[in-house]
Amino acid sequence: MIEDRRVQAPSRLSAACYAAAMQIDLPPGLARLVALLREAGARPYLVGGAVRDALLGLSLEDWDVEVFGLPAERLEPVLAAHGRVDAVGQAFRVYKLSGVEGVKGALDVSLPRRDSKVGPGHRGIAVSGDPSLPVEEAARRRDFTINAIMLDPSSGELLDPWNGRGDLEARRLRAVDRETFGDDPLRALRAVQLAARFELEVDPATASLCASMPLAELPAERVFGEIEKLLLKARRPSRGLALMKAWGMLAVVAPELLPLEATSQDPDWHPEGDVWTHTLQVVDEAAGLLAGLESDRPRRLALMLGALCHDLGKPATSRFEDGRIRSRGHEEAGLPPTRSLLDRWGVHTLLGYDVRAQVLALVAQHLKPGQLYDERERVSDGAIRRLARKCEADLLYRVAKADCLGRRPGRFEPVAMEWFRERVRALDVELRPPEPLLKGRDLVALGVPPGPRIGRVLQAVYEKQLDGVVATLDEARAEAARLLASDASGG
Repeated sequence: MIEDRRVQAPSRLSAACYAAAMQIDLPPGLARLVALLREAGARPYLVGGAVRDALLGLSLEDWDVEVFGLPAERLEPVLAAHGRVDAVGQAFRVYKLSGVEGVKGALDVSLPRRDSKVGPGHRGIAVSGDPSLPVEEAARRRDFTINAIMLDPSSGELLDPWNGRGDLEARRLRAVDRETFGDDPLRALRAVQLAARFELEVDPATASLCASMPLAELPAERVFGEIEKLLLKARRPSRGLALMKAWGMLAVVAPELLPLEATSQDPDWHPEGDVWTHTLQVVDEAAGLLAGLESDRPRRLALMLGALCHDLGKPATSRFEDGRIRSRGHEEAGLPPTRSLLDRWGVHTLLGYDVRAQVLALVAQHLKPGQLYDERERVSDGAIRRLARKCEADLLYRVAKADCLGRRPGRFEPVAMEWFRERVRALDVELRPPEPLLKGRDLVALGVPPGPRIGRVLQAVYEKQLDGVVATLDEARAEAARLLASDASGG
C-alpha cells in the first residue's frame, strides 16, 4: 500500500520498486470505475504519473487510465454511466471523465494506441487506437521510461517493459524510443521540467535529442504549460532553466533571458556573479517561499514569474560608474522585456486573477521594500498603503526576500523585507489596499449629481483615508461635505 504523502524525491527508491506487485489506494470513484471496466471485459491499467509518483513515495494527483481489450464503442457507454464524459482529439480520442469521487479535476481515460509521424510539425502525427495492442507496443509511444510503467490496480501487478523502475533508481531520465521521441517537440520541454522536479540526470542520448527539437513550431500554450510545471512543481527550478540554456532552447522559448549571463554585477552586492546566476538563485529561493499559497495557483505563478523577470532590465541599464557596477532604473527598464516574455508565453489572467498585471507590478516595485526600510523613520502608513495599491504586498515581500537571499555565497539577511512585512500586516494590506470607505452612492445621497465631480471627490477622500486622516464612514462623509462646500465657495 502506498501512503499518500508529499516528500522530496528521494535519492533511492523504496523496496517496493523491486516488488512484483504494488498496491495503491484508489480514490473511491476510480475504484468503482475500474470494477465496472473489468465487468465489461476490459483490462484497465494505471499509467504515467500516478504509477511513477507512487514509486517515488509522492502524493498521487494525476490519474490516467489506459483500457485494453475494449473497443471505443463499448468503452464510451461504461464511462458515460459513471460521470460526465468529454471526448478530446479528432483522429484519436482521450476521454475526460469528470465528477469521479476523490479525483481532482478530470480523469483521463484512453485506449492503447500507435503514434506515427506522417508530416511536419507537432500536428503531423497519425494516431490509431488498438485495444488489442501488446503492452510493450502501447508503452512504446510514451515519452520517457519513467512514464511508461503500468499498474494493474486490481492485482497490483507492475508492467515495466522499458525498465522505467531501473531509471528511477538510477535517477535517470531516458527516452523510451529514440526513433519516435522527436515526433513531438514538446517532449524536450517536458524533459526539462521532469528532470528538475524529480532531480534526475538526463541520459546523454536523450539530451542530444532534446537539444535538436524544433521548438518554434509549438503553440504558446503548450510551451507555457511545461514552463508552469517547472516553476510551480520543482524544488529547484534553476535545474530546468539551466538545461534550457545548455540545450540552446532559450533563443526560441525565452530569448529575453539570454542577455542576463553577459551582464555583470557589483561583486560587493552580488558575490554570486552575473545576472543569470543571480536569477537562478532567486527563482530557487522563491520556490521555497510558496508556503501558504498551495491552493492558489494564480498567485504562486505570479510570484515565480516575478522572481524570474525581476532583473530583466539590468542588461539595458548596467554601467560602470564611480568604481562600481550600477543598474540605475532597471526596475522600470525591466517592464518591456517582461511584457515581451509574457506575450511570448501567452500569460494574461488565470482563474479571474490578473497574473500579467501583477508580474509587471512586482518587477516595477521589487526594490521598494528595501528603499522604504532605508527611510523607515520617515515612512508613513500612507506610503505603505499606496504601495499596496500598485502591487500585492505579500507577493512583493516574497519576491524581494528571494532577491535578497539569491546572492550566495554572501550572507544577506532579509531584514528590510521582514520589516516591510510587519508594517504591511499591521496595516492589513497584505493582499489588497484598503477598501474605499466612501462610495458614489454616498455622494449622490449628499445631492451630488452624476458626473466627473463624483470621481474627483471620491479620489480626494480616499487619499485622506490612505493617510489615516479619515478612518470611518462618518469621517469620510464629513470630508466629502467639506470638499463640496469648498468647491461651492470657490475655496
